[in-house]
Amino acid sequence: MSPPRTAFYGPADHDLAPVAADAIQVSPMVADGEDLIALDDQSLDAIAIHAPAGVVERRYVLAHALRALKVEGRLTAFGLKDRGGLRLRKELEAFGCVVGESSKKHNRICVALRPETPVGLEDAIAAGAPRRATDDLWTQPGIFSWDRLDPGTDLLLKTLPPLVGAGADFGCGIGWLSRNALTSQKVTKLTLIDLDRRAIDAACRNIDDPRADFVWGDVRQIASTLGALDFVVTNPPFHETGGEDRSLGQAFIRTAAASLRKGGDLWIVANRHLPYEAILAEHFAKVRLAGETNGYKVYEARK
Repeated sequence: MSPPRTAFYGPADHDLAPVAADAIQVSPMVADGEDLIALDDQSLDAIAIHAPAGVVERRYVLAHALRALKVEGRLTAFGLKDRGGLRLRKELEAFGCVVGESSKKHNRICVALRPETPVGLEDAIAAGAPRRATDDLWTQPGIFSWDRLDPGTDLLLKTLPPLVGAGADFGCGIGWLSRNALTSQKVTKLTLIDLDRRAIDAACRNIDDPRADFVWGDVRQIASTLGALDFVVTNPPFHETGGEDRSLGQAFIRTAAASLRKGGDLWIVANRHLPYEAILAEHFAKVRLAGETNGYKVYEARK
C-alpha cells in the first residue's frame, strides 16, 4: 500500500493547518514546487491551502484542489477574515462540500472531505485560467495587476529612454517593462525574473524574442548570478503574505546594485510614500528623480 500523498499551497502555518513533513508544495509563488494544476485527478489524499485573497483566484485554487483529491480526501483551507477567510465556507459548500469551520489567530479555518461528485469545478477553473486581457496580452487572476496596466508601471514605461546592452527586469510580471525594453535594438540580452510562475508563463507567451531569458525564482537569490549588467528595470513589490513590507523593494535595490557594472543604470518606480531615497543614495553614485505623478515616482540610479 502506497503512503498517503499530501500537499500544501502557499506559506504553511502548522498552528492553523498541520502539514506532513513529506507534503509537496504546489503554489506558483514558491520556486521549485510542483504545479497544482498539473496534478492528476484524484491523486492526493489531503491538501492544506493558505487561501489567496482574490475571489476568482481563490475559487480556482479550491476547485483544482478538489479535482486533485481522492474521494473523501481531506481539504483544509484557511485565510485571514478580512482577506477571504469569511467566504471560504460558502465557497466550499457551493462545490458540494460539507464544511467544518473554526477560528484562530484572526483566520477562518475550513475542513471538508471531497464529495464523490463535486459541482461547479469546471466553471471555477475556467474563470481563473490564463486568458488574453489588456492589449491582448496573456495574463491570469492572481498575477500582480493581472487585469490592468499598473499606474506605476505605466509611469515607468513613459519615462524609460531607449536602453542599451544586457539587462534584467526584476519582478517582470506579464512582461510590460520587458516588451518596452526590447523595442531597443541596442539591447543585447534581457533576463526576466519573477517569483510567480504564472507571471513567467504569461511573459513567455507575451514576448517572442531570442534576446529574452525567463527565470522563475526569487530576485534576491538569483539576480546576483547574472554578472555585470548594463541596466535593471523594476517595479518592485512591497507586499508579502498580505502586509506591507518595505524591505522587499530595498532588497531589490541592493540586488540591482550588486548586479550592475560600474556606470550601469537602475530604473525603478515606487509609490510616493515608500522611503527608497536613502538606500538608493547608499548604493549608487548618482540618483535623480526622473518622473513623478501624484502617487508614484521614478528614479534613475547610476552605479
